[in-house]
Parts: sequence; structure tokens; C-alpha cells
Amino acid sequence: MNAPLNHPLPLLDLDVLRTFVAIAETGSFTTAANAVFRTPSAVSMQIKKLEDILGRSVFARDARSVSLTTDGEMLLGYARRLLSINREVVSKFIIPEIVGVVRLGSPDDYGERVLPHVLKRFAQSHPSIAVDVTIDQSSNLRRRMDDRALDITLLTNSYKTSALGAEVLLTEPIVWAGAKGGCAHLREPLPVSLWEEGCAWRAGALDALGREGRNYRVAYMSAHTAGQRAAIMADLAVAPLPRSFLGNDMVELCPKDGMPDIGTYNLAMVVAPDASAPVKAVADHIRATFEVFRETGKF
Repeated sequence: MNAPLNHPLPLLDLDVLRTFVAIAETGSFTTAANAVFRTPSAVSMQIKKLEDILGRSVFARDARSVSLTTDGEMLLGYARRLLSINREVVSKFIIPEIVGVVRLGSPDDYGERVLPHVLKRFAQSHPSIAVDVTIDQSSNLRRRMDDRALDITLLTNSYKTSALGAEVLLTEPIVWAGAKGGCAHLREPLPVSLWEEGCAWRAGALDALGREGRNYRVAYMSAHTAGQRAAIMADLAVAPLPRSFLGNDMVELCPKDGMPDIGTYNLAMVVAPDASAPVKAVADHIRATFEVFRETGKF
């Protein structure tokens, strides 16, 4: 029911709006509860309170999924703006303004998948810091760090090696990815899609094939994640990918499918030893992002 015009309109709780946005972005009450550090029941109560205030349903729920209603989609835009304004106002008073440029390196795979989320949230809390991103292979990024051409870089390291001075952010299995319903893994020799030399996933995959004595041919090669995904989804080849990179149109191929175990890899971060305040701020934000991912599986 709409509030009478002679009564003050209710105020929306920013904490409730933060929960609402988390559910809208994750599509799950449980995942959102982890992200906002509340129990699922507490999150459900927050959304009920929000819907009671507005007199509208903001989510359509069924046994498997949660989606925004038309009113929920309209509210989402307002909620994001209110939260953004709140961050801006609070940061002006309790976070000292840091100004500068940070040179950040990242491999293509994480540059495509993770950096958009990291940079968007970082810009909201540190609007006066510019981040200059370089996308390249880990081996080249390591050399750029040694030459002081970068302030921070992310690196993918094989399960056998670790970059000197690197801080491990994530350890994850590398798996064989194939098209859902595909048959590339049944062909002889095995068609494989690989990254260029120097890639940790490539090295682990070729070692695994060599140990098993599996005949293979390089059917597709690309330095970019989008190219690898295209080869997999077209069922031209199988490819080594981190397990978290598998999409709904891919399947993990296991030893029972005739594919050898590859092992794990590390995603690490290297920060310049003489890091400035802006560099430290970016590094802390990256650490926090991966802490959330380790807990929730979401960036």
C-alpha cells in the first residue's frame, strides 16, 4: 500500500539495499548471504522487510533460481546509485585521499574474467587512483616487474614452480575442458587446444599427456581465453582450464573419460618492494577480492 501523502516516506536501509544488490548480482540468497556475512534466514528477512516497505515484490523465486521482477530491476539501478553515493561520502571523511597511477599486469585469462570486477569496485572506493593495465603472458610480466615497468602483476605459476617473491592468491585444479555432449576427447590422436609457450596450464597438460603416453596433436592455438573457449565449444579440441573457468556449455573430462590428471596451478601476485600508497591500496583490494572468491566461489 502506498504511504499517505501527509506522512513522511520511509527511509530505505542501505544495509538492506546492499543485500538486495548482492542477491541480484549472484542470483542466489545463499551466495549473497556469504558475501554480506549474514545467514540465509537473515537475508530473507531483510528482503521481506524491503518488499513490505515498498509494497512490491522485488524477486521472483522458484525452487532453483531467483530473478528480479520488473520492480526489482527498477530498484536495482537506484540501489546501486545510493550505495555508490554512500561510499563516496563516507570515503571523503574516513579514507585519506590517495592520488596516483598504478601499473598493473595480468595474464589474459584473469584480465578478462577478474579485472573488470576488481577495477570497477576499486574505482568506487579510490576514484583518484588511475590503474594502467598491461595484459601479457606471465613470463613477460615477470620480466616487466624485474625491469620496474610494472608496480604489481598477477602471474600463473605451474604446480612445479613458484615465482620468487610472489604471494599465492589462489591454488586451483587444472582440468580438461570439452564441449558438453562433444566427442573431441574420443579422437585419435587427441586434438588439443593450447596457449603459447610459457603458459603454466600448457606445461601441466603436456606433462600429463607425456606421462600417460597419450598421442595428441595441437589442433588449435591461441594466446587468448576467448579463442580457447571457441575451440572447445566448437568441439574442435579439448583444452586445459582452471576448474572455475568452466562454463555451462563445457564439461570436465576425467580419467574415466580417458584424460590424464593434470594437477594444480597457482595464481600469484608480485608487488614492487618500494610500493607507494596507491600501489598498496590496489594490492590490498586484489587480496580482498580473492579472499571473497575462496569463500564464495564468486568474484
